[in-house]
Order: sequence, then structure tokens, then C-alpha cells
Amino acid sequence: LYEGVDVYGVHNGYSGMVHDDIEQLTSRSVSDLIQRGGTFLGTARSKTFMTPEGRKTAYENLRKRNIEGLVIIGGDGSLTGGSLLSKETGMPIVGLPGTIDNDVWGMDYTIGCDTACNTIVDAINKLRDTASAHRRIIVLEVMGRGSGWLALVSGISGGAEYILVPEEKFDLAEIVNDLTKAYEHGKRYILIVVAEGAAKGQDVCDYIETRVSVLGHIQRGGSPTVIDRVRASQLGEQAALALISGLSGIVFGYHKGHVVSVNLYDAVNNKKALDPEYLHLAKVLF
Repeated sequence: LYEGVDVYGVHNGYSGMVHDDIEQLTSRSVSDLIQRGGTFLGTARSKTFMTPEGRKTAYENLRKRNIEGLVIIGGDGSLTGGSLLSKETGMPIVGLPGTIDNDVWGMDYTIGCDTACNTIVDAINKLRDTASAHRRIIVLEVMGRGSGWLALVSGISGGAEYILVPEEKFDLAEIVNDLTKAYEHGKRYILIVVAEGAAKGQDVCDYIETRVSVLGHIQRGGSPTVIDRVRASQLGEQAALALISGLSGIVFGYHKGHVVSVNLYDAVNNKKALDPEYLHLAKVLF
């Protein structure tokens, strides 16, 4: 809007694109939103869009409004869909990494991951109170089907004794043996953070008496942190300017404190690894 271009919003993601649920936006449309979590436009999966016919319909709905470029906000699935649409129709696409998993290749930050991590650490702090009072082993299961970033960083920040992630092999029987020794040396309580893709929190109960807390979808909501608000705003501006200048096929993100752009194809076809320094730190701190 600042640059004098028309801006449209697609409701409910690719489903809305296929079903022509598209609205022209004004400055009022996006006022009073920065403190809100989630997405005011809504989001939804679409099996229809994942077919060539569905993408053709989506493209036609865009073109009849003279929409000349798209900003796609999401994780691997959303960015892959945008890549396919651009390849088949020539529609210019710029991606923004919107996923709490922080698993988009080529960058060390994705929109929403900081807020989710802070939500988890807040839960860890509360669970620590009850674990200490009752001298219990408590397991907190967090999101992360294919990536353990949330579990790793929140576990380090919350002082968890063990952090289980899908990227690292582990032996539950060996972990239980370590926990038993810790108790023998005067440990009053234990907190374990496990990514859902590594194991189910209940699996630990097969080896030792524990209490399991599954945090669930609360991780996806809540008022955004300062970091998420500022960085999302900066990335949004870069995406708009890129489309206006004729760029396409890139994803903007943060790497080592700076805004970077990576090739869209590379972003969706490479798997991001966990930071080895964080993995080492988690082992050192136990």
C-alpha cells in the first residue's frame, strides 16, 4: 500500500484461491493486528490445489483481478504449492517462512518460532514448580514431527534434563538408567522435553513412572513476541518490494541476524539440520 499498489488477501490459503475467496485489502484491513496471533485471513489445506486442474483454477481467479504476484507465507507445504503454481503458470512468487517448527532450509529463523518457543518455556517453568514439589519425573511433549528445533531450544532455555529430538538417536532404557543415577546423587526432580516426531511422551512411561503433559495447539497461538513482530514486519516489506521490482522464486528469512533471500526451489527441496552447537550445549548442560 505504501508503494501505491493494490493489495489483495486470499482467505483460507490455497482453498480460498481455488474457491475465489479473495478480498482487496486497505490499511484498515490490517490495523489492530500486530498484537494478535494466528492469521486473520485464515489457513486451510486444499487437495484440489495440489492437482494441475486446481492450480489452473486458482491462477484464473488471480488473473481476473489483475493480480500480478503472490506472497506465500507458510512452511514446506505452502512454499511447495507456490513453487508449483509459479512453474506451471509463470505467476511471480515470493515466499515468507511462517512455521513454528523453524525448519525452512537456508535460514535460522521462521515467523512464529520465537513466540512458540516462549510459550513452551513458560509451560516448562510451571511444570518445574509441580515437579519440584512432588519430586516427580515430568515429560513435556511439544510439536515437531520432522524437526526438533522447538524441543531443543525451549528445552535448553527451560533447563530440561533431557531433550529428545527426531534428528538424534537415543535409547530410552539408557536414559532411564541415567535418570536413576541422578536421583541417587540427590536430584529432586527431572524434566524431559520430547519432540512429537522423536517419541510420544507416554513412551517414557513404559520404562519409569512419569507424568506426561502434551502441550498441543496452544503452541500455535498467543500474542507474538517482540522478535516475531519486528522480523515479520521486515520480511513482509522485503517480500513486497521484491515483487514490485520484478523478482520471483525466492524466500526471505533471517540468517545470523540479517535478512537473506534463498532460492525457493532450494528452500523446499533441502532438509534443514539442527544447529550442532545447540545439540552439544544440550548435552553439556545435563
